[in-house]
Amino acid sequence: MFEYSDKVMDHFANPRNVGELENPDGIGRIGNPTCGDIMEFQIKVEGDRISDVKFRTFGCGAAIAVSSMVSEMAKGRTLDEAMGITKNMVADELDGLPKNKLHCSNLGADALHKAIEDYRGNGGKKKRPTERPALEHEAEKECHCPICDIELPEGVDSCGGCGAKLRFCGECGEAVPREAQQCPECGAELEPVDD
Repeated sequence: MFEYSDKVMDHFANPRNVGELENPDGIGRIGNPTCGDIMEFQIKVEGDRISDVKFRTFGCGAAIAVSSMVSEMAKGRTLDEAMGITKNMVADELDGLPKNKLHCSNLGADALHKAIEDYRGNGGKKKRPTERPALEHEAEKECHCPICDIELPEGVDSCGGCGAKLRFCGECGEAVPREAQQCPECGAELEPVDD
């Protein structure tokens, strides 16, 4: 198992800036098809500064904490300053993340950058809430055992660390215990497995 910093736990338990903006200036969405995390950032821009930011995240506690921290880091910055927010900066602000959760900090920074790129690409025109860009997937693929959290090679049916029998969710691709009836990540109902 791994341990989270007090800052990660605080941003997970008390996330800042959750929700949607009315008529956002930019929207950025990104997801990781392997772990199932999906992040969406919406920004309001006044002059050249991000005046407000909201996020919606479907994912683990680290993903929620990262989204909350990125939103706090972005608010009040110029667009160029916000484009300079990196995954390492996010992880440092959270007093570190477990190695297998660093991809979450990448997703958060990337979703913010996509919102800024969306704003810059639409010439500052206000968006309607239904005008969401297509979900883009992170290229990096990491999968971890849901029992002991070690990284799994692609296509395995059991964990080399704890020996747990596994299968993969057809909806989000996350590794789940073989006997699970519902995916703990995305909530999808899983077909019964014959032994």
